[in-house]
Amino acid sequence: MSKLFREIVALVESGQVKIYEHGYDKLSNVNIRLQYLLDTIKDSDVVEEYPNYPKGKCILLLTQDRNRKPVHSLWGVPKGFDSPAVLITAYRPDPKRWDRSYKKRR
Repeated sequence: MSKLFREIVALVESGQVKIYEHGYDKLSNVNIRLQYLLDTIKDSDVVEEYPNYPKGKCILLLTQDRNRKPVHSLWGVPKGFDSPAVLITAYRPDPKRWDRSYKKRR
């Protein structure tokens, strides 16, 4: 388990969370409930990490919705800060762009 993943999970579990407007919009567009993402974050799989992203370190996670369909969520911590965990976006991965596990790009 990566350090960044543990950090994000700890922030979410302690309620230190911010959701960008884009994140809310994306959740609504693909019919994913925010609370479900928050409740299942510790069971997510790490897909990719972006430790040197200019706006702050980020991590792409994979989980499944209640219907067992894949969901990617991008979480980050603002540069220069230790909190909060920020949900940047969430979406259903395109099977044409990802392998069957939805963990590797084609």
